[in-house]
Amino acid sequence: MSSVVKMEVDRVEEIGLPDDLIKRACSASMKVHKLGKHYSRGKIRGSPDVVYAFAGSWSVNEFFKNKSFGEENIDLEMLRSMRSIGNNETAKVNAAFAERFKILHKTLKTEVEKDRKKGKQIVFAGHSSGGPMAIFATIWFLENTKKPESNEIPFRCLTFGSPLTGDKIFEHAIKRENWSRNFTHFVMKYDIIPRIMLAPVSDIGEELQSVLNFLKNNKTTVSQIESLHAQALFRKVMRNASSVVSYAASILKGCPNMLLETLSTYSKLSPYRPFGKYVFCTGNGKLVVVENSEAVLQMLFYSCQLDSEAEDVVTSLKSLHEHMSYEKELQGSLEMKNISYLYHLQNLPLSSVGNTFDQDSTADMALNDLGLSTGARLCLRAAGELEEQKKRNQIKIESNEDTIIKALSDIKEYKNKCEGKDTNYYDAFKRQNNAEDFNANVKRIELAGIWDEIIELLKRYELPDGFEVCQKWIKIGTDFRLHVEPLDIANYYRHLKNDDTGPYMIKGRPKRYKYTQRWSEHDSRTEFRPSSSSCFWAEVEELRYERYENIKQKLDDLEKEIKDWYGKKYLGKHEFSDGSTFVDWWKTLPAQHRSASCLAEYMA
Repeated sequence: MSSVVKMEVDRVEEIGLPDDLIKRACSASMKVHKLGKHYSRGKIRGSPDVVYAFAGSWSVNEFFKNKSFGEENIDLEMLRSMRSIGNNETAKVNAAFAERFKILHKTLKTEVEKDRKKGKQIVFAGHSSGGPMAIFATIWFLENTKKPESNEIPFRCLTFGSPLTGDKIFEHAIKRENWSRNFTHFVMKYDIIPRIMLAPVSDIGEELQSVLNFLKNNKTTVSQIESLHAQALFRKVMRNASSVVSYAASILKGCPNMLLETLSTYSKLSPYRPFGKYVFCTGNGKLVVVENSEAVLQMLFYSCQLDSEAEDVVTSLKSLHEHMSYEKELQGSLEMKNISYLYHLQNLPLSSVGNTFDQDSTADMALNDLGLSTGARLCLRAAGELEEQKKRNQIKIESNEDTIIKALSDIKEYKNKCEGKDTNYYDAFKRQNNAEDFNANVKRIELAGIWDEIIELLKRYELPDGFEVCQKWIKIGTDFRLHVEPLDIANYYRHLKNDDTGPYMIKGRPKRYKYTQRWSEHDSRTEFRPSSSSCFWAEVEELRYERYENIKQKLDDLEKEIKDWYGKKYLGKHEFSDGSTFVDWWKTLPAQHRSASCLAEYMA
């Protein structure tokens, strides 16, 4: 077998989907879209797969709702993971698409659960605006189904000519949960529908509705007004897309464009971003696979560039034809098995490299088929370099692991020594009477510096998306928070910072503890809370200066939490020993409260 043939076979495998599945999903999606049903269910002969195909919409009002780009915060009660964990930002999604899915999901849930019980592999698919329905369905079932113990992919999503659905936080959350591999999006080179969300509805509403009417009626000839609307839609979308990708590229290259920064404050740019695996159909039987989302955004724009204005009319009409031609195009492309996978983007060639059969020439031919210029390739390189930089940042963080563990071990030893003297380490640290207290403070400061560096990288999304769900770092972060935050609280109140800054929980709590707490809560799928057992002493410090009448309800709730924390061994007997800040204050509470308290048995 020649090296050329072997390379092509390897890349066929990279798509990760059988040809029959792709064809069946595409056919079902196109069919249900034309029929106007909400969705259809169909089996694949000789396969355990069941395809749920969703219809798109023919009304512009079901593409955009309310705001210029029609985005809104996702419903976290429905899709809990669609947020950034540490930064506590909620993903934004297309409101019209999300509303349509909410109507469908209850009926869909019943059918899919029946198939899952029979051991069926579920595939969600959609053409055009049916794509977002397939996307939401996949995420919902991934969110609400027990994770498989093996490397099985229980739910797959295939879209064909789908518009963008969510923002950068949406994309980040999907990558963080390791769900990107579940999504494969097919896009024709000139199809305008996958790009329309890069433009506001106020700019393209009339033209888009005209185009949707034309596509719905499946006409073979285009009227003059329809032709003019198609041209206008193509131009307006690409003009807006130019601003979006230019702004994104300036950030990728680390040289923000001040003009674009200024314009973005007056004219809002589209928040929507791609995610998952994209397969670009070049139009000549070749397929180009890309997984880097930043690169996909650039390719959505640059693959639609024209050589001259004379091509405008032809291409705008071609974009409509391509939107309805996925079934035919994929039938031919999959048979040809000419597939290129763009990986190691930072090493992509900037120009043709000759006719050798190495990785660079294969990538170069794929880029040429998509019409990507040197400028476009520079943007793809920058996208690849950004991913590599994130990996390097994580390697740097990993190099501090032993230092973190050693410092934590020293603080735990300090805690044990304090308890050996029948006191708790919070009060001992707050008094700072011994050399051990000083040494513990040195370790506290050392750990704070390391963790603040980690948090700054997370705030800027400069670590790999999966860092916050890495089990090792969740464990280290939780250990750090439980043992070191009480010392930070002691230091805060020892220096009376609450007098100048305000309560620790409101004004003083560092992000290094907020982030690591959210990691743990996300991992355990518990409710996100403003406080935790590591904040016990901060709650006590604030309550001890308040009048009992003003804090009774809050105190009752806190005591229930304290009992729970004690039962889980987050707090120990030394927090309840005579002479502790907590016990001394608790004994000043009214006798009636103390006798009825759920903590009374621990205070004897």
